[in-house]
Amino acid sequence: MRRKDREMGRGFALGVLDKAEWMTLAMTDGEGKPYCVPVSLVRDGEELILHSAMLGEKAECLRARPEVCITAVGDTHVVPEEYTTEYESAIVRGRAREITDPQEKLAALWTLTLRYCPEHLGQFDQMAGASLKRTAVFRIAIQELTGKRKKYGKDGKELKFGAEE
Repeated sequence: MRRKDREMGRGFALGVLDKAEWMTLAMTDGEGKPYCVPVSLVRDGEELILHSAMLGEKAECLRARPEVCITAVGDTHVVPEEYTTEYESAIVRGRAREITDPQEKLAALWTLTLRYCPEHLGQFDQMAGASLKRTAVFRIAIQELTGKRKKYGKDGKELKFGAEE
């Protein structure tokens, strides 16, 4: 990381992953061409869970070349008078593996449901059962994790933003 003064610890980076509404997943296809897409992920320990259609560019990329890079952005705040933006971010490098066991897929989908639509847990069995065969689920092992935050203006004064580590 070039700006060591903005580097944050592992706990901070995990916190950004946990609160980001969406993240950007960068992959490489079978021909070596880059592809990235916004996704909804949830952290489960040292892994991120991702769901996808069984067919499509995202699933094909993950199967062909499972090495990925994910960027998550937490809180942001534009500071016009300083010509800057306060931000917090995390970058994950990891490896995806497809979950094929139906019970493990259901457990992963349950974790996603808890994160993104906990008010609809009562419908989980019906919804998951109806879509399980056409839904791909991947777990991405967190192999490298970095966190970064900018909270200082150009004059060096601390800006009021973000949670402490």
